[in-house]
Amino acid sequence: QVQVVESGGGLVQPGGSLRLSCAVSGIIFRSNAMGWHRQAPGKQRELVARIFSSGSTNYADSVKDRFTISRDNAKNTVYLQMNSLKPEDTAVYYCNTYPVRRDYWGQGTQVTVSS
Repeated sequence: QVQVVESGGGLVQPGGSLRLSCAVSGIIFRSNAMGWHRQAPGKQRELVARIFSSGSTNYADSVKDRFTISRDNAKNTVYLQMNSLKPEDTAVYYCNTYPVRRDYWGQGTQVTVSS
């Protein structure tokens, strides 16, 4: 059984930073590309960053140069370091494999950027 547990969200002021974590069990983590997605109220879920098994990364234009995705294969965990946060980054953040598996979505972690 696959489990995906996101954590690290919270309330932060504009310009602040947060580090999200996603612990995954039940898959061969090191062999999978992983992605971080977000869904803001009234909007579709969007992919913001992905990391391949090789360690190479891609980012959405909206977060490039502010967010950094990384992985620790020994801990079966993927991270998202978010710097220079903006109010438009407010969303529930989820991780999943890439390509996504419908049955791998976790509960997500809420990120709110507000003064």
